[in-house]
Amino acid sequence: MNDHPTIESDQPAHAGTTETRRYAVNGLQAAADIRVDRWGVPHIKAASRSDAFFVQGFNAARDRLWQIDIWRKRGLGLLAADFGPGYLAQDRATRLFLYRGDMAAEWKSYGVQDAKETVERFVAGINAFVELTERDPALLSPEFALTGTRPARWEASDVVRIRSHAMVRNLEFEFGRARVLGHGTLEQDRARRWVDLGHTPFVPDDVDFSAIGDDVLEAFFLATAPVTFNKERLAATLDEADRWAVTDELGEIITAQRDEGSNNWAIAASRSATGRPVLASDPHRAYLMPSLRYVAHLRAPGLDVIGAGEPALPGISIGHNDKAAFGLTIFPIDQEDLYVYRTKPDDPDCYAYGDGFERMRVIQERVAVKGYGEQTLTLKFTRHGPIVHEDRARNLAYGVRTVWLEPGSAPYLSSLGYQDAASVEAFERALQSWSVPSTNQIYADVEGRIAWTPACKAPVRGGYDGMVPVPGDGRYEWDGFHSQTELPREIAPSHGYVASANEMNLPPGPAQELNIGYEFTDPFRAQRIREVLDSKPLHAFDDSCKLQCDDLSIPARRICAHLARSTSADKDTAFGLSLLQGWDHRLADDSAAALLFEVWWMRHLKPALLDLVSTDPKVRPRLAPGDHVTLLNWLNELAPAFGPLPEAKRSELLLSTLATAVADCRRRHGDDASTWRWSGWHHGYFQHPLANVYPDELRDVGPLHQGGSAQTVMSNGYRMSDGRAITGASFRMVVDVGQWDNSVFVNAPGQSGDVRSRHYDDHGKLWSERSYVPLIFSERAIERETRLHIVLAPDNAKRNSA
Repeated sequence: MNDHPTIESDQPAHAGTTETRRYAVNGLQAAADIRVDRWGVPHIKAASRSDAFFVQGFNAARDRLWQIDIWRKRGLGLLAADFGPGYLAQDRATRLFLYRGDMAAEWKSYGVQDAKETVERFVAGINAFVELTERDPALLSPEFALTGTRPARWEASDVVRIRSHAMVRNLEFEFGRARVLGHGTLEQDRARRWVDLGHTPFVPDDVDFSAIGDDVLEAFFLATAPVTFNKERLAATLDEADRWAVTDELGEIITAQRDEGSNNWAIAASRSATGRPVLASDPHRAYLMPSLRYVAHLRAPGLDVIGAGEPALPGISIGHNDKAAFGLTIFPIDQEDLYVYRTKPDDPDCYAYGDGFERMRVIQERVAVKGYGEQTLTLKFTRHGPIVHEDRARNLAYGVRTVWLEPGSAPYLSSLGYQDAASVEAFERALQSWSVPSTNQIYADVEGRIAWTPACKAPVRGGYDGMVPVPGDGRYEWDGFHSQTELPREIAPSHGYVASANEMNLPPGPAQELNIGYEFTDPFRAQRIREVLDSKPLHAFDDSCKLQCDDLSIPARRICAHLARSTSADKDTAFGLSLLQGWDHRLADDSAAALLFEVWWMRHLKPALLDLVSTDPKVRPRLAPGDHVTLLNWLNELAPAFGPLPEAKRSELLLSTLATAVADCRRRHGDDASTWRWSGWHHGYFQHPLANVYPDELRDVGPLHQGGSAQTVMSNGYRMSDGRAITGASFRMVVDVGQWDNSVFVNAPGQSGDVRSRHYDDHGKLWSERSYVPLIFSERAIERETRLHIVLAPDNAKRNSA
């Protein structure tokens, strides 16, 4: 076997040639290989399904070891051991949300016979690569040497016990509503968050919402926050540990409303220009460096599947096998509750329950802290879940019940059940045990069938709806979970497509009476997708790529309709009207009108509408940034929840705020409006968490031109401080079902997490340009496009010595 070469040469000197590397690997049962194509996708071929998942773990470590090592240490609450006291508060928070239940029940709950073996083989592959790095540290990406850390060995239980990336909801919405109700009304709260289905939230009369302070969910936000690094945090002393227990508007350690969601659709053969189904999926998550998703291809007897998953998890959650394709979006139901406990004044570890009191379970855990030795963390739990805040002055405590702490709720792991699904029925069977995140699952196969069904573990609530915090005294309990069979589904619909974009998509009838959630995502992306899919009888394959990158803003179209006949003698107002009247409402990269509209709506018109809802200083700040649906409906007099908005008053409000928006753009972007561009401010940026500490050795990717917003199909939610897009679709995939080599994808900024690799950022510019690369599948295409061939063999020396 050859010695291990450096990572940087994974693109051979001459395009079209292939570099070969060979490794003897401990734990591999038979020879296997990885062929990395010129777009960075590893095509894994193994002699057995068991070895395929082993090699998937090995390869994930090869390309993303720093990322998955931090993922594990963050999720298990082990950061302080490597990075010091500045991470101790985050360690405590994440430990509150570890799965601590029965492991036999845990493995059984996924409904996949070999779930435990699969995860064991996956982490064995990670550990095999870690073992290679111990012999050859040059295989490690630079972050380890820079921070003086080493990658840890994994156990299978690590993968399933870590739950704090679960994408479960609606704890933040409950908290936000409670903060408004402390001083305001439910009607005012609709300006903060729209409530679907015309529902009126249940509000218990014995919760003092004014007592719920800003810090009640700090531990929860901290548990779900990404790991951040800066010199001050890394240098923190033990006395300063509590300083690093607060999250900022990005969910980073120092959360606001997050625009995370997804789009997907499947077009039937009858509506496809190719005569074959087309499936498209683009999940929207935080923009990270490295990317959250990783694309891989697993091939073994009985297994042939390609697509995206999270690099720390086995299997493929979004992709296709040789018979069917599958994609998912978030189905935003309510899977968690915030409980308020009345505690004993003389014994705060006891809380009222039923006719008496119950004692919290108190756990003391010893944790290593770099430079300070072991410290003790105190964790408290009620029958419902972890205590996230104690208010000793008021004899109150706050705890969380969440589906993610139930058996079988390791996010996305149930996707192992549909890796080889070849029929709608098999796909649906595989989803019966799906828990989190709650998803809209879509499907398309070579027989021409398409389908949609939600998949989730939805609590049964009696007598309340989970919309606000409730007493934890036993009156508001879950009564098990709804059966998957109670949820709706759509198979081969007559209109020829299925689609979802996190909108309220429960059909009228029993599904809307399940009491599983009332806070779905803004409907604008879903409306636009259906508008385009309904616009013509046949759709070309490329039409789905264009639709994923569609930047038409329905909010812009609705708001600008009010300007159609407006005039003004004011210079700035007249200029604003000249830009927006006749505009096509697309948030295109090079559009001056797009820049003006977003500045107008987000910085001026929306705040002005919120000022009309309330000027109370205890209420108004808690309504921000304001709900798009509620405020647009108010402008259009569809839901005059805050009183009528007469046409004259509306016109004055529109024109006065437009004038201030034009002046704002001049101040921020210059007097010469011919140079204004939406992408001159709104931009993509992938920030390496350590680059600000080691700028000479590591680097970010960006800025990259970006159009769209959180309300367009090409979703790009951005922060108001500098226009940086922080959430959206860094991964996009469109599948030509049956002609698999025609399928395409992009995974920005690149497949690799190693700054030395060309695949670190080779998708960034493509993503910015709304381009794609082939998602090849056939042996012939893989052979043609291979640029790196990794040959793996069992380490017989290790095997013989065992």
